[in-house]
Amino acid sequence: MLLPTPLTTDRDWYKDCIIYEVSVRSFFDSNNDGNGDIPGLTSQLDYIQSLRVDCIWLLPFYSSPLRDGGYDIADFRNLHPDYGTIHDFEHFLEEAHRRGMRVITELVVNHTSDQHEWFIQARSDPNSAYRDYYVWSDNEQRYPDARIIFTDTERSNWTWDHEAGQYFWHRFFSHQPDLNYDNLQVQQEILDVCAFWLDLGVDGLRLDAVPYLFEREGTNCENLVETHEFLKKLRAFVDAGWENRMLLAEANQWPEDVLPYFGDGNECHMAFHFPLMPRLFMALRREDRYPISEILRQTPEIPASAQWCLFLRNHDELTLEMVTDEERDYLYYEYAKDPRMRVNIGIRRRLAPLVENSFRRMQLLYLLLFSLPGTPAIYYGDEIGMGTNIYLGDRDGVRTPMQWSGDRNAGFSRADPQKLYMPPIRDPLYGYEGINVEAQERTPTSLLQWIKRVIGIRKHYPVFGRGSIRFLHPTTRQVLAFIREHEGTR
Repeated sequence: MLLPTPLTTDRDWYKDCIIYEVSVRSFFDSNNDGNGDIPGLTSQLDYIQSLRVDCIWLLPFYSSPLRDGGYDIADFRNLHPDYGTIHDFEHFLEEAHRRGMRVITELVVNHTSDQHEWFIQARSDPNSAYRDYYVWSDNEQRYPDARIIFTDTERSNWTWDHEAGQYFWHRFFSHQPDLNYDNLQVQQEILDVCAFWLDLGVDGLRLDAVPYLFEREGTNCENLVETHEFLKKLRAFVDAGWENRMLLAEANQWPEDVLPYFGDGNECHMAFHFPLMPRLFMALRREDRYPISEILRQTPEIPASAQWCLFLRNHDELTLEMVTDEERDYLYYEYAKDPRMRVNIGIRRRLAPLVENSFRRMQLLYLLLFSLPGTPAIYYGDEIGMGTNIYLGDRDGVRTPMQWSGDRNAGFSRADPQKLYMPPIRDPLYGYEGINVEAQERTPTSLLQWIKRVIGIRKHYPVFGRGSIRFLHPTTRQVLAFIREHEGTR
């Protein structure tokens, strides 16, 4: 085991960290039931620490029907029984902190599962106090300007509920009713959920689907003033009760529309830079710096305490919502010729398959991730170049078991293969027999070993997390050149 490392007391710790995104269900199965779990994750903390990352972002592990990867939460305060207990989670936090790693968890603020007790009560009794926890209507005519996000499965943002005798509002799947943030009791419930996890010791909360909290006629029901009023309330609540905690906004919007999510430094500490990600792949394929330099030119200045979060891939599709129609067609043609690689408005492929398993292209993209302004997030398995199973439904093809070794079930579990929550990758190019942690740890020239070295360099120079950027303009557009500068270092 590596030596313990104390947590930094810097309140802006999120500017210098490297984030490692983990699906609990996919990482390591400790009890051989076919599902990854919190004890399994805890047992692999030495590996995560060896990556030299210092922040772990956990995908939802709460009680859930698991119809949307856990983003359909049935109980905000309990773990899914397959993943362990609250005691297991507390032990995980303790061990992560002992190794100098912070932990970010998901707070799905926009909606619940239709199996949540609030919704069960709401649909069964029109006089229940929980009825007003959700958004109801006698018809489907309200809020017609709100776009449908999951275009592959949903035809409306309203779904008729036979038990309630009304339509309920949902921006995502029809089994995920949206919460009614005009109800102050709902706001208090969410604050109480935050308090529960922050009291346990969680260091940050990723606010899922945060642009969609309120609905107003005559708008697209995104990025409304009322949403920012609630975020200010949430930030003040967090700052008053806990030290050195962080809020990360998931707002898939244009940079100028994300800027208000920082407020004046009094809303979220960080926000994802969604429009940059597809343009990294566009620039790579076109061999032209313009898509990158132009979107960063359009990115406004943010408050001194704020930070962008950058990523190459994550647990969702490579979203193409924040590109033009022409750019979307180009990216589909170049990166997803097979229709099975597409889902909703995006591409469901991991990093390595997107670049035809090219080591040099992965290196180039990672160097951009680690050197552009912001905090980088790495998706589990991408550090070894895992592949995609396009035959699995929805976005499951990028959520397959972590490939630890060439042993049965990729070393993820000793369960009967038929009991696994999902099969590991077994194709000739990306199969676990060849692509796995054990093999790459033994190979000095592997992607895994290279990433460890680059992360070490990045962490040695605060300029990458905190510095300014100035673009140079070489004659050839195949060259992207810039200078990072911070407190005399450049």
